[in-house]
Amino acid sequence: MNLKNIGIAASLISLVSGGVIGCSNNSENGNTASNPDGNAAGNTATNTSAQSKPGSADGKLRSVAFTAGDLSNPFFVLMGQEIEATAKKIGGNDVRTTVVSSAYDLNQQANQIENFTASNTDIIILNAADKSGIKPAVEKAKEAGRIVIAVDTGAEGGVDATVTTNNVQAGEVACKYIADRLKGKGNVVIVNGPQVDSVIQRVNGCQNVLAKYPDIKILSKDQNAEGSRDGGLRVMTDLLTTFPKIDAVFAINDPSGVGAELAANQAQRKDFFIVGVDGAPEAIKAIADKEGIYAATATQNPRGMAAKAVEVGNDILKGKKPQSPTILIPVKLITKDNVSTEKGW
Repeated sequence: MNLKNIGIAASLISLVSGGVIGCSNNSENGNTASNPDGNAAGNTATNTSAQSKPGSADGKLRSVAFTAGDLSNPFFVLMGQEIEATAKKIGGNDVRTTVVSSAYDLNQQANQIENFTASNTDIIILNAADKSGIKPAVEKAKEAGRIVIAVDTGAEGGVDATVTTNNVQAGEVACKYIADRLKGKGNVVIVNGPQVDSVIQRVNGCQNVLAKYPDIKILSKDQNAEGSRDGGLRVMTDLLTTFPKIDAVFAINDPSGVGAELAANQAQRKDFFIVGVDGAPEAIKAIADKEGIYAATATQNPRGMAAKAVEVGNDILKGKKPQSPTILIPVKLITKDNVSTEKGW
């Protein structure tokens, strides 16, 4: 999980104003999107009982909808772009695509799924704000005959498939780098994030590795930086005040890691290094800076995940189920040693 400020999101979203992104956190209520055909898919819950038939009886893809964790994060903007591109590649330019942001608000996301269901959407792609809490909304969508694909993080309720980064591996790879660079001894802080499945798995993977090194001490692991640059700046500023001796930082995603680096720069601290997860362009730039303390990132593939989610959903629409309902996308570690040959996203 493959989160940034609103202004950047607005500029990125404007690049795809032709149809895929109908909303950003700049909209009036922050979360209402419009389909290319002008139909709204926003906050208001809709009674779906009158439209409980499957979206496409003939197996032809006509509509795809995506509810993202937060469209202020370029990671999800890229996913939205790829969902539209892949849907149109499969079904033609008339395929209706809708992308909305839940802003990690469970009730809002549940309403969005109800609206998608009511509008007879063929494939609902879900980046769950709350793995367990979203279960009733998913169940209703499934009862109405919709195909629901979880992406980037898991979701309960009987989703047809889950396409996600191997988030445990991301945490393991990142924190093995930390342990190796520290030679098995030092103080580490974990800059945590929203407690969605992907973040929990990354932190678990990290802790699994660090637990093998008795001389590595985790000073903090529960501070929620909300997966954003501003959150990373806030949390890391507090951590630098609380802990005078820090050797390494594991940030659950790159935006919060970049915020942590900003906090270090403001405090004129260069006595530790930062490792994140995502492979975001801003992190690649930070890693490429030889004087910077951003050391590595376990890169994700937002476009690959998004395309796979649409493809799997389309296969299910045509009656072909995936061999495994869980599809894991491997990660690769980008460091200062190989950043010149890696492009990230």
